[in-house]
Formats: sequence, C-alpha cells, structure tokens
Amino acid sequence: MTVSADFMRRLAAVAAAETLPRFRMEGSISNKEASGFDPVTEADREAERAIRALILSEYPGHGILGEEHGAENITSSHVWVIDPIDGTRAFISGLPVWGTLVGLTVDGDAKAGLMSQPFTGELFYALGDGAHFEGPGGPRRLATRATAALSDATLFTTTPALFKGAMRERYDRLEASVRLPRYGTDCYAFAMVAAGHADIAVDAGLQAYDIVALIPLIEQAGGVVTTWTGGAAEGGGDILASANPVLHEKALKLING
Repeated sequence: MTVSADFMRRLAAVAAAETLPRFRMEGSISNKEASGFDPVTEADREAERAIRALILSEYPGHGILGEEHGAENITSSHVWVIDPIDGTRAFISGLPVWGTLVGLTVDGDAKAGLMSQPFTGELFYALGDGAHFEGPGGPRRLATRATAALSDATLFTTTPALFKGAMRERYDRLEASVRLPRYGTDCYAFAMVAAGHADIAVDAGLQAYDIVALIPLIEQAGGVVTTWTGGAAEGGGDILASANPVLHEKALKLING
C-alpha cells in the first residue's frame, strides 16, 4: 500500500487546525498521572480526533493506536500510530519544539511516518522512497550525517532525569563521550537526526506512539533506530537513534558496557 505525500500534508493540516489556535493560549490542562505530572490538553484530544477521522475516511479497514483515544482494529495488517502532540510539556510552556506524530506500521514494521511542527511551518515525512522535508528554505530530501566518532557527535535527550539507577550510569557514559549534549526537545530531536543536524537521540521509557512515526524518518534518511539492546523499536521502550550504522554500533557498545 502506498501513502502519498499529499495525504501526509492533509494529516498535518487537520492536526494543525486543532493545535495551532490553542498554542500559547489559555486552555484546559488535565493531569493523567496521579503520582506525578503527565499533562494532556484539549489540543491533544481534538487533534487526535481529527487525525483519526481523516485516516478512517481514507483507509476504513486500517487500525489505529492513539495516545489519547486508544486502539481500534489493531489486528489489521496496517495500523496507524498517533501522538497528536509529542512534547505536551513544551506545548503548555510555549516552546515550539513539540510536534504531531503519525506513523504507519505494516505487519508490525514502521513503514511511513510524519513529524509536523506547524508553528515553525515544518513537515518531516517518510513514505518508503526516502525521507523528506517541507518548510522554510524549500523542500528537500533528508540525509543523516556520516559522523563516525562519538567524540564528534551531538546528542539529544529529553532530560537525563528519565534515566534511573543503573540506566543513569549508562546514559552518563554516553553523554560524557560526545562533543555536545542538548536537552528538552522531545520528537524534534529525532527529526534533527534525520535532517542531519544532530547525530544521536536517546530516550527512556517511550511508548509506541512516541517513536513509530520517527523510525521511518531516520531509517529512510540513512540512520538506525533500535532499543538499547539492539532490538526493534516499534514497541517503544528505551530507544537509541543514530545517524549511521557505525555510530550506532559504537553507542550501543558503550551503553551496554
């Protein structure tokens, strides 16, 4: 099954129609976590509704897994995986490093995906024929960097606080080995790896909807995405994304001791 670039643009547009009018505006924020703070907004819920409606109108036999509205028909061979606002904390803080994520798995493998940042007017997408960008500076094909040494690498993570216990020691080894660590950019970090502006993105405890859309972006631009054990990343977990196979192997070896 082929997904068109036009359909990706339409998905991004229906999501933006719900998110942008609510960005940097006072709105309802709920907390999904009793023992901490896991925010969800009206923009999250309404954007996912709009995305789901468009998918089902175009592909009624496909399944959907969304962060806010759950799963339907996920025994289908084709399942769309949605995070309407990845980086809700950034969204409610007024920072334009959140994004809408929509990915498509076929028999469990991530085959297509998009990351849309409508405030900056950026759309990153992959369809099976490579990874693409549309936005400021004009459309272009994405390619990851050829950085081969960890000592030359730029690394992103949402926050080192995600890594607990022995995981923190393993993460700290990786951070200490790179040239430049940066924090706090959620899905935008993975898009920067795909676009050739960074070399490594690493996060802990991701859900499928946090990563499925980003796997095709990075892989089809030349990068690698796995769990920390080197396994498939589609199910989420502790995730390492690297600009190329050589760098990925070195990073995996370092964090696994």
